[in-house]
Amino acid sequence: MTRSGAAEVADALDGERYDEVLRLTDTILAETPGNDAAHEYRARALLALGRLDEAESHAQDAVRLDPEEIRYRELLAEILSREGAHRDAAVEFGRLARNDPHESTWTVAEARERLGAAKPGMGVEAARRAVQLDPRDGRAQLALAQGLTRTGDARGAFQAASLAAELLPGDPEAREALADAQWLAGQEAAAFEEFRALASDLHGSDRDRVVKKARSLYRRQAGFLGRLVAGIGPLFELAFGNGWLGIGR
Repeated sequence: MTRSGAAEVADALDGERYDEVLRLTDTILAETPGNDAAHEYRARALLALGRLDEAESHAQDAVRLDPEEIRYRELLAEILSREGAHRDAAVEFGRLARNDPHESTWTVAEARERLGAAKPGMGVEAARRAVQLDPRDGRAQLALAQGLTRTGDARGAFQAASLAAELLPGDPEAREALADAQWLAGQEAAAFEEFRALASDLHGSDRDRVVKKARSLYRRQAGFLGRLVAGIGPLFELAFGNGWLGIGR
């Protein structure tokens, strides 16, 4: 790819003119099929368009043509994560982390993908490595809290989640992790109130997930009448949202 050609493709990508990126890289790859940069640009455009299978194919081509280029492997890991291939994404992020053990970003990403792949023990291990690199890294503490919650370590989860919430003030994911850890640690009332506060700030599937947790928590703690309320979704949401329900009331 000539310098001017690369600049034209990069400009189109920066301008979010993804169809133009695909047209330009089509021409480039027809002339030079082994052009790793063209495969990368094409993969990024396809990723932005949500065409994940095609994006992965071109990212794989870029990695095959230049296995040492970190940018290509990071792109491949991101695409794999978006596809839900968390185990494969974890392997890629783990490889990046091993090649640069002082960079915590990839170790945190590996930990999160391990959790997504239902491998909480391996996620905790990766998160601990990230925390050791930088104890004040809020994302690392958050990943550790999420992993420890899933493995049932109440004390460790609460400590990590509390620190994550401090380092990431107002972050919904950190707040949810703290509520999860509070629930695990037996602080049900505090967890329920945090779920309520979160539900008022979230929308869509995130809100639905938090309300579902609150409903499950309330059902376990409530008496007969409370369990009846929890069993009727719309009624529970109305009472929950208006603050009519609480743990220990």
